[in-house]
Amino acid sequence: MDGLEAVELKLQQLRALDKKFRIDSYFFSKQYFVIDNLLRKYEVVNLGDILANLTDYHANGSYEILKNHVAISDSKDYAYMVRTSDLEANDFVNNVKYVSEHAYNFLTKSKVYGGEILINKIGSAGKSYLMPYLNRPVSLGMNLFLLRLNKDYESEFVYSYLQTKYGELLIKREVSGAVPLSIDKSSVRNIIIPKLSSNFQYDIKKLFSLANQKLDQSKRLYQEAEQLLLEELGLANFKPSDENISIRKLSDSFGAFGRLDSEYYQPKYNNIAEHIKLGNHKVLSNIVHIRKSIEPGSDAYCEEGIEFIRVSNISKFGITKSDICLPVDFLPETEYNTLKPKPGTILLSKDGSVGIAYRIKNKMECITSGALLHLNIKDECLDKIMPEYLTLVLNSVLVQMQAERDAGGSIIQHWKPSEIEQILIPCLDIQHQCLIEDKIKSSFQLKEQSQQLLDLAKHAIELAIEQNETASVNYITNHISKEFA
Repeated sequence: MDGLEAVELKLQQLRALDKKFRIDSYFFSKQYFVIDNLLRKYEVVNLGDILANLTDYHANGSYEILKNHVAISDSKDYAYMVRTSDLEANDFVNNVKYVSEHAYNFLTKSKVYGGEILINKIGSAGKSYLMPYLNRPVSLGMNLFLLRLNKDYESEFVYSYLQTKYGELLIKREVSGAVPLSIDKSSVRNIIIPKLSSNFQYDIKKLFSLANQKLDQSKRLYQEAEQLLLEELGLANFKPSDENISIRKLSDSFGAFGRLDSEYYQPKYNNIAEHIKLGNHKVLSNIVHIRKSIEPGSDAYCEEGIEFIRVSNISKFGITKSDICLPVDFLPETEYNTLKPKPGTILLSKDGSVGIAYRIKNKMECITSGALLHLNIKDECLDKIMPEYLTLVLNSVLVQMQAERDAGGSIIQHWKPSEIEQILIPCLDIQHQCLIEDKIKSSFQLKEQSQQLLDLAKHAIELAIEQNETASVNYITNHISKEFA
């Protein structure tokens, strides 16, 4: 049994520490006083004192006014609306939302230009992101605060500080509520920031610049791989048919596919399927073993235990950490070892945002949602289909249109495993698959290096807090010379 922990404070100290006058014991846990003392060897400021602006979507007016002026669309429009899911996936192109020019100009208080810090308001309350520069009109989504700093502080430094173990604990302290957890503007303003030198802040900014260069190179290589695939298939300039008439016999439609909905038979879907059939191809079930995971139900969710990965946690570029867990004893060890995804497994989403594929690179201790299928290439196909090539094909327009055809028409999309088994997969010769595979592997290596640089920035700030700036700068220099020479 853990020992009891007591912290004795006077009433006036409570008021000094907390403007909202909280009296829950967690807020006054001893760890926060340890952090406070550690930070105060430097001059500290409240985050609110260094903000030029703190705003959100609802700063633009009441719900009724916003409803009358703003319509959010899945179809490409004047301005992109950034959401938490986009920031998590670091993907600002696929499955995104848009608003019209009128709506963008109406939402004048929440325009996004790049370089701002964005913080979740509810759900994963307090989680922060650094907004990239997208060179297009961007509007802020509903579940986020936007923080724009004054000229004395670098956004990259403050963002990195919020990612440190100290920043995360101080944010967690300010989060309140039960389900869902939330954080408000005054709590964001209360977070204390150590006032490190301008030179040190600039060193952190330089790490971000290098990380962004690596990430841009990574994205270019991935795009080159996508383009090479389409060029080899003769689809580089493919444009889906916009015809909306398709005449079919009942015996050729319902009898063959069991579908009577007109959307399924749109010519654009037939165009892509017929083109794939012109070359060497296989159906997916002839290439991979397909295994389902489990759906434990929300009653089993908890904050600590086995990480539970859902569709919202995956993109074609990676897997983000889930804020939901399952109890450690939820599954017998043998069943857990069977269900957890292995390195080399391709995850494919079949519910919600269908058709997202990601190949697992490293060992993971987690369980995936039943909405994610596990694909493993059959032994007899290992010398015929390269794994990253297959993953790229699954994420390409070739398969995305098959997914759209099969799962379209409902509010919450569901792609049946029986339909997924029949996906048409083009099989290029192994030489071209290897060229594509090499580009993808290089892309992911650069992406990993980018993340290492961001982690370096975070650890450097922790070292500056625990020791001093000189030790931290030496740590950065040594690490860069060893890892990125």
